[in-house]
Amino acid sequence: MALAVITGGSRGLGFETAKALHLLGHEIVLVAKDSERLAQAAEELNCDFRAVDLEDIDAAKRCFDEILQSFGTPEILILAHGVMSAKMSKTLKTDITEWRRVMAINLDSVFCALNILAAPMAEARNGRVIIFSACLGRMSGPGNAGGLAPYRISKAGVNALVRNLSHETGLGSRGFLVDAVCPNHSRTDMGGPDAPLSAEEGARTAVWLATRHFDVNGESDQEKFTGVLWEEMRIIPW
Repeated sequence: MALAVITGGSRGLGFETAKALHLLGHEIVLVAKDSERLAQAAEELNCDFRAVDLEDIDAAKRCFDEILQSFGTPEILILAHGVMSAKMSKTLKTDITEWRRVMAINLDSVFCALNILAAPMAEARNGRVIIFSACLGRMSGPGNAGGLAPYRISKAGVNALVRNLSHETGLGSRGFLVDAVCPNHSRTDMGGPDAPLSAEEGARTAVWLATRHFDVNGESDQEKFTGVLWEEMRIIPW
């Protein structure tokens, strides 16, 4: 089966995605910051792991390079890591430190992972990349309401990065797929205990994207489109 590298894999959406793919028989490598929690997650899934603080882009690059050297080119790359910005982080009230923290984790490290791990996937014409975005990153929806500026803008950047990369790599015609997913409000450390969806439910669309049948000449949106934002296995505007 396929090699799947999953960031944010020690908990929440990343762990649930990893667990589902593990049950399907895929080889898993987990990446996360919390080494103790990460080791526990890896033990549960009987898989390899690498601990790294993705805010440190140099450390992230070293980690992804080492994964590529140790395990080879993945066929599935799921980027489920991320942080929320401070509660009152409006554009004119956010300091540079907070802006850089959120952008480094939510956007810069995503680029770093793509630049190192997705490049050989695209070259091999065999790969699926799924990046967790958010509804707050939609400029056509709740994302244009203001507030939480670093978080909203970083997730809008993820959506744009996905679309741009998909066009650069042939919109799926060359065997390489890249998509963003909105997990909806899920019960994770970020989403809180009162969210309407479980983490398993929030991960469902990412698992589907990693395993779906794709045909660029297919009849349905679900089988012929990539480079878009998905929610509940449907394309949504951003």
